[in-house]
Amino acid sequence: MAGGESAMTFRRAREVLGAAPLADQAEVRRAFHAAVKRVHPDRPGGSAEAFREVVQAYDRLRVQGSTERVNMPPATTQPRAAPMGVLEISPLLAATGGATDHVLRDGRRLRVTLPPGLRAGETVAAGDVELKVFVRGDRGLIVRGDDLWLTIEVEPEVMAQGGRIAVDTPLGRRIVWITQKAGARRLVRLPGQGLPARAGRRQGHMFLRLSPKAEATDSAARNLLRRFAAAWAA
Repeated sequence: MAGGESAMTFRRAREVLGAAPLADQAEVRRAFHAAVKRVHPDRPGGSAEAFREVVQAYDRLRVQGSTERVNMPPATTQPRAAPMGVLEISPLLAATGGATDHVLRDGRRLRVTLPPGLRAGETVAAGDVELKVFVRGDRGLIVRGDDLWLTIEVEPEVMAQGGRIAVDTPLGRRIVWITQKAGARRLVRLPGQGLPARAGRRQGHMFLRLSPKAEATDSAARNLLRRFAAAWAA
């Protein structure tokens, strides 16, 4: 990532964010938030690489952008903005909060304590550094906005006929009733089981994507029974 930072020009940073040449810091910030929503890996067409490039572009314009402007002397001397980094966390940590270790670009290791209900794109402070949150997918679990999406395997007969199953979720084990309609749609909604409400954001829901379990390999006894039945019929 360090090599990409050195190659990031002011022009390229503005192109990435969609910011005007003489955009002030408020306009840059608005362009940054719009770009984060556009390229977030959980959105169609988004990717982790594009997300990191957006953060890098924001670093360039936010921290150093004022040096490019000419004939526009600042009215007052402002303190240098804190450097920006990216903090990647799991959906579980986003939902429950807790402490995590983070290594900065300069090699420093920080212990960061996070509140429950963090959303992608939010900023957390760690000493003199601001970190932009990126929630990665983890073992079939992803975050979309305020909601948690979990992929689980279900017996085909339960999906076809309905039934009750136990599901291990980030919030603990849940007993879930699967109706025939939900089995046909391959989707179950658990209201209020997503990210906690925080900073004006609603309480999220959890969506279970149902994937039929593959049939188990026939046992030796079953194969033997089949051969016996075939020989008897002959």
